[in-house]
Amino acid sequence: MAAVTQKTKKKRTFGEWARSRDGQKVFVMVAFMILPLLLLFTFTYLPFAEMFGFSFYKMKYIGERKFIGLDNYIKVFQRDDCFGALKLSLYYMVGSVVQLALSLYLATVLSFKVKGGNIFKGFMFFPYLINGIAIGFIFKFFYTRGFVFDTVLQWCGFELENLPYWLKDQSINNISLVGTSVWRYFGQNMVLFIGAIMSVDSELYEAAMLDGANKLQQFRYIILPSIKTIITLNVILSITGSLSAFEPPYVITSGANGTGTYFVIMHEIAHTQQKVGLASAMAIVLLLIIIAATILQKLFFKYVFKSAEDEDLNATAKRDKKLAKLAQRKAGR
Repeated sequence: MAAVTQKTKKKRTFGEWARSRDGQKVFVMVAFMILPLLLLFTFTYLPFAEMFGFSFYKMKYIGERKFIGLDNYIKVFQRDDCFGALKLSLYYMVGSVVQLALSLYLATVLSFKVKGGNIFKGFMFFPYLINGIAIGFIFKFFYTRGFVFDTVLQWCGFELENLPYWLKDQSINNISLVGTSVWRYFGQNMVLFIGAIMSVDSELYEAAMLDGANKLQQFRYIILPSIKTIITLNVILSITGSLSAFEPPYVITSGANGTGTYFVIMHEIAHTQQKVGLASAMAIVLLLIIIAATILQKLFFKYVFKSAEDEDLNATAKRDKKLAKLAQRKAGR
């Protein structure tokens, strides 16, 4: 028996393991992983490493390179056209808040039975399917003086002379461009919210209605806590997207009249001025800002939802205490 036990416990050689079912599983998994990882390294991590190296040089696409250390990063914060362009991201951040609020409201309404709800969902989601360049050209003509938007406003009784130049007037042109982004992306957020809301157990609504909860209370205490993960994801995507806005200002105005966002300025510095090192430093700075913003958002929502959960637990505990006291009074009678 001891000899048999020793044979069964004998370790397999590599060849035996490779021919076994376990070894073949490992080989198949590795074979399927190699190609995606190789493509990811070739087209993502390797170019990023090269760009990070370029950020320490004064260089063009063709010609000599001069190592200048952190000078490019210092210039990013000193030049008004570089770091100052990030101020325009505040417009897009405010627009993202409006976009999320609108999409969450429509998603809440359309998650329940509404006549024509499916058609409305399709119309709202359709702009997200259109290419960003095409949307830019559409709104370029939409906002042009005397064209579509001005014509509609004239039908409503406005005089053309009293209307601003939507793409030239610096007090309103960035708001016009933000409206383009809101129109394009809020349908995507709405669909994500609808999917999350429809996954909530319907029995929770029935129980809330029996307890006398109105629609606003159902939204606050049932829907919001149930879809907090999707809310956090959409906020992170919207804020990071506002920091890297490119297509609307580039296609519609080409960054003119104070509409040049950080990405537009970076594109001009890299491809027009041929300052590859400075543009690379701008990209690294933007990446660090996006990472910091993402971490802060996650911490913020973690605190907000934790506070909401604590509030719900306290309310539940108080209600249980009242019910216990009422039961004791009835038992005493």
